[in-house]
Amino acid sequence: MKNQISPVIALEKPRIAIFVSFSGSGGVERMILNLTREFLNLGVRVDMIPVKQESFHLDLLPQEVNVIDLGASHTLSSLPGLVRYLKSERPDAILAAKDRANTTAVLARRLAGVSTRLVLRMGTTVSAAMAGTHPIRERIWYLRMRMLYPSADAVVAVSRGVAHDLKKNAGLPPSLLRVIPNPVISPELVTMSEQAPDHPWFQESTVPVLLGVGRLTRQKDFTTLLRSFAFVRRNRPCRLIILGEGRDRGSLQSLARDLGIMEDVAMPGFVENPYAYMRRAALFVLSSLWEGSPNVLTEALALGTPVVSTDCPSGPKEILEHGRFGPLVPMGNPEAMAQAIVKTLDAPLEKSLLKTAVQAYTVKESSKKYLETLLVK
Repeated sequence: MKNQISPVIALEKPRIAIFVSFSGSGGVERMILNLTREFLNLGVRVDMIPVKQESFHLDLLPQEVNVIDLGASHTLSSLPGLVRYLKSERPDAILAAKDRANTTAVLARRLAGVSTRLVLRMGTTVSAAMAGTHPIRERIWYLRMRMLYPSADAVVAVSRGVAHDLKKNAGLPPSLLRVIPNPVISPELVTMSEQAPDHPWFQESTVPVLLGVGRLTRQKDFTTLLRSFAFVRRNRPCRLIILGEGRDRGSLQSLARDLGIMEDVAMPGFVENPYAYMRRAALFVLSSLWEGSPNVLTEALALGTPVVSTDCPSGPKEILEHGRFGPLVPMGNPEAMAQAIVKTLDAPLEKSLLKTAVQAYTVKESSKKYLETLLVK
């Protein structure tokens, strides 16, 4: 039977622990920060248990958050400390995010022998992420998930595609899975988007700027974006900014030079306020090979920016409602992407319509659903 009672009303000052590796500036760290702030607003105490502490998002945590240092430098090596924490503190629930944290949290609760409710979060399509890896490694990965994940009280999938993937490939029962949209859209996002971006190209309104955002890795496939941009630029003036940092920077810069587009491509690295860029871009392009539920796509739509996306597993098709709110193109196809870019630049959808696509992704609505899952009795 579905819980109809607000968890904040049903429980007096419940306490939730969040166990996650803060290892960068990616979407998971932003989502955890958004959840934490809203949990506090809803009257929940939060213990943050970070493994790695290499993200500026940690500095943005509210002062009311109790940060627990387990003294470990790796997720699995934090197991003894997490066991001790659960035994001594016994929070009402613990939310683990990212696969290694999920595994460690399951083992820790078993060893601690506590009744703390355990919820795992899966933010990517595992089968797509594992594609191309050694078959033995893939089988071991899924075997571990089949053995450990069912011990949790619930597994949050960030999209229906991720949930289907977990059922099909990890054998998780539907009763264990909860599909909850990411807590993406916040008042801070809108406020930050109103600031002026620190780039001169936005001062020249006659030349449209295309935008890509993400880690410079194979997953984001900025190679295809650069190639498609080269096609578009042959026939019309335009520019491309890619925000993010990663191991593929050198190869992407070399490709841009080989394509003869370097003067119209900027890669400024990580920026603390990508939303100012998103709001003013003529078009946002997602070129990924796989996702879970791409936050950057949701953010762009929330700011009324037209989008083009690959039809990658999983998330874009759900967010864009099979192309209603933006074209979906095959992965790794620069020509198809270029055609969609040109078509969207020529006839962009209305900003007000684009914003309606992501109404379920507000921090407030998502956080309430997380609390319903975390604090069920």
